[in-house]
Amino acid sequence: MNAPYAVDQERWSKMTIFDQMGNIYSEVGRSFNARRHHNDADCRQAIGRATDLFDATISVLIASKSPRSKEVLRAKEAYLTAIYDQTGQAEDDLGLERYFMQYALAARLNK
Repeated sequence: MNAPYAVDQERWSKMTIFDQMGNIYSEVGRSFNARRHHNDADCRQAIGRATDLFDATISVLIASKSPRSKEVLRAKEAYLTAIYDQTGQAEDDLGLERYFMQYALAARLNK
């Protein structure tokens, strides 16, 4: 059995916003993919991890008084609305995935 998932807050706080959002993108993508394949258990797990990562990022941004906290809060709201939307608008999912992909690409380019 796997150990419970937990965000390493110290390590997370040292990451750039691009790395944080890129990691969030991984879980967002997993949850949308699991939903498309009707895999409820994997979808729920990815939503939980994404939410934890959003919360960790928001905590770091608020602690540093970053104006980016509003953007990340809005992104979390848009994600949760999209993932729990019963109509499953594929274009909304793709739009959010594209948004997060930009952070993942920026993180890779900054390495």
